[in-house]
Amino acid sequence: MINIVLFGKPGAGKGTQAEFLKEKYKLTHISTGDVFRFNLKNDTELGKQARVYMDAGDLVPDELTTKMLIDEVNKHPDTNGVLFDGYPRTLSQAEALDVFLESIGSKVAATVALEADDEILIQRLLERGKTSGRVDDQDEEKIRNRYQEYNEKTAPLMDFYKNQDKFFIVDGIGSIAEITERVSAVIDNL
Repeated sequence: MINIVLFGKPGAGKGTQAEFLKEKYKLTHISTGDVFRFNLKNDTELGKQARVYMDAGDLVPDELTTKMLIDEVNKHPDTNGVLFDGYPRTLSQAEALDVFLESIGSKVAATVALEADDEILIQRLLERGKTSGRVDDQDEEKIRNRYQEYNEKTAPLMDFYKNQDKFFIVDGIGSIAEITERVSAVIDNL
């Protein structure tokens, strides 16, 4: 089982890259955003709890996020591996993921960080917000708040994965094909 974590700020292109990578490597794509939207759309108890945080532009608490993601992984027991898109975002989530994966005889093979300038990403999200209907993508102040939280809560993840020799930075600016080629080069060399 090969498990890859796609790492990057909202709007960095994790979802776009995941679409290509899941086909190429026959992985199960689990997007935190998709899992949240499913729970929100179906008005589940977890969705109701997540909505309060998302509408405010805040990150959903670790325990709630982890519960949703573990439930989703467990729906795919025969997968070749998982492409985690948007999870983990905090050190506590990364530790919980390691414990969970170890319990099923697996591990994270690599974390691929898509890096791009904040101002470029903000414009991407505002454009996406025009068609997605996502409240958190339509307000620049909320986007900046998400980035501030991201910077504060995810900075320790870099060292966590660097210390395991599993952290790889990929330039997230360029054509989709160029970025996919950069990410594939990392995965092919694992």
